[in-house]
Amino acid sequence: MKTKVPAKGFTLIEVLVALAILAIALSAALRASIVTTDQAQAIKYKLLAQWSAENRLADQTARKTWPTPGVQTGTSEQAGIALDWEQTVSATPNAAFRRIEIKIFARHDHAYALAQIVGFITDPTAL
Repeated sequence: MKTKVPAKGFTLIEVLVALAILAIALSAALRASIVTTDQAQAIKYKLLAQWSAENRLADQTARKTWPTPGVQTGTSEQAGIALDWEQTVSATPNAAFRRIEIKIFARHDHAYALAQIVGFITDPTAL
């Protein structure tokens, strides 16, 4: 009498379990890459916003004009990306200085400031 030799290979259940594990691992890897890409985009926007704020403050300093207290708004472009800015000029206890606060926002989204910078300008006539 001949003995039956067990078949070599994987059963259908084993193949399906392996495919399920592979699918879960690949979806987790895809999600991780999407999160990384989103974070890189957010860092890019924050960096460009910081540069835009610094440029705005440097522009105010270079003009050597005495800004009047109040709030101004406008738009600027940095690396092809349009950004909104809000500049608040206020008086200080020392009459020879003005405080300038600049906030940069994503275009048409003022719920969250991407960058904020505060600086001081001296009265050019006081020197």
